[in-house]
Amino acid sequence: MKTISKSTEHAGTGPRWARSGQSLLHRLRLQTLITLRWIAVAGQFSAIIIVYFGYSFPLPLWQSLAVVSLSAALNIYLMLHYGANVRLRHRHVALLLSYDIIHLAVLIYLTGGLANPFSLLFIVPTTIAASTIKVKYTIGLGLLTVLCITLLIPFHLPLPWGLENNIQLPFIYLAGVWVALVCSLAFMGVYSWKIANEAREMANALFATERVLAREQKLTALDGLAAAAAHELGTPLATIALVAKELRHELPDGIDASNDLELLMSQTIRCRKILAELTSGGNESDAFFERVEIDAMLAEIIESYKGPLIIELAALQSEPPELPMPIVTRNPGIHFGLGSLVENAIGFARNKVVVKVDWNEEKIIITINDDGPGFSSAIIDRLGEPYVTTRPVNPEGINSSEDEGMGLGFFIAKTLLERSGAEVFAANEKPPQHGAAVKIVWPRQAIVVSSSDIEGEDAENKK
Repeated sequence: MKTISKSTEHAGTGPRWARSGQSLLHRLRLQTLITLRWIAVAGQFSAIIIVYFGYSFPLPLWQSLAVVSLSAALNIYLMLHYGANVRLRHRHVALLLSYDIIHLAVLIYLTGGLANPFSLLFIVPTTIAASTIKVKYTIGLGLLTVLCITLLIPFHLPLPWGLENNIQLPFIYLAGVWVALVCSLAFMGVYSWKIANEAREMANALFATERVLAREQKLTALDGLAAAAAHELGTPLATIALVAKELRHELPDGIDASNDLELLMSQTIRCRKILAELTSGGNESDAFFERVEIDAMLAEIIESYKGPLIIELAALQSEPPELPMPIVTRNPGIHFGLGSLVENAIGFARNKVVVKVDWNEEKIIITINDDGPGFSSAIIDRLGEPYVTTRPVNPEGINSSEDEGMGLGFFIAKTLLERSGAEVFAANEKPPQHGAAVKIVWPRQAIVVSSSDIEGEDAENKK
């Protein structure tokens, strides 16, 4: 099985990691642009009619109305072919705003160029872009606007003042209008981007805080359920262990059933140990919190899940190669979280599970790969939420021929690992490879014991 290397962190070189990426809520709704364009169409149509019929100014009526009708037709097309709640990608917003800039430039060309007071509207599309889409697209729209207003200085039809007021504005005035538009464009663009960016950062921070609080509340509720489960399961587990022990004594050695009973007894003891840890409230002895090399910690976790599957610790890699093995502090949350992810991989693997650890001067990266069917596309984006599972759930509690799951294992493991400072990513291998991978990334300072702390503790022990 191919293990995932560090290069998978770059786009296009490995599996697409499922994490909380850019939300659709950060994209502009198509309906917003359609509404703004309808307002523009109504204003342009009204201005043309009032100027031509109300003031009898000789502007090119039919050409101007044709340009305005083109925008109305575009709006009708978008409304008929796309839903009202469609959220556009940034490049699509940029394309629509580019059309608006060119459309306005054509209207201004027909009605006097920069001498037309409505040339001030060139600021609008770039201001909208600065507050809604990426900077590179905003800069592109700004450059397109500057190009349009520059071309409108020498190329435009006469301003329709009327026969008696045919005034030719001097070039220096038009140049001043150009400078004013460019300065306004730059100022309004930067101001809108700054305000919108601060608002987005605040919204992201609030959203992240709400998610953390919601996850903590769910985990706190599960703590109570775990204690109740430990209490309720204690008696039946003790009964199972007692019956299995008596049956084992009654059967002679070497019989298949005898080996099965030994396995049943060992797993019962393991279940009781897990329940004891759940009810201990984290009051383990100090030995549990001693320092340990990361490969020894992983070997200890793998040792707990021996069975017919091959579970191996892949060759360790460091960057640079001479960087020593990280020494970490034992943490019950990390131990349980990694163990739960390994157990989950075992549940879906066909023949093999590989645990791999890489480290460099900034990060510690653990990857858990299996050669099973991989994560379902229906749930990969929701992994880490409670009650999300691909295993069948039997609501009536009746035994099933397949493994049942509540969808809490990955949720609890992810929450505990994130408490320790880690980021958890889930992915499927790219074809022709198959299987799932979970990658856990810690900043080095989050879990690694520094050499100065080790030397200080050693000196203290010597005293």
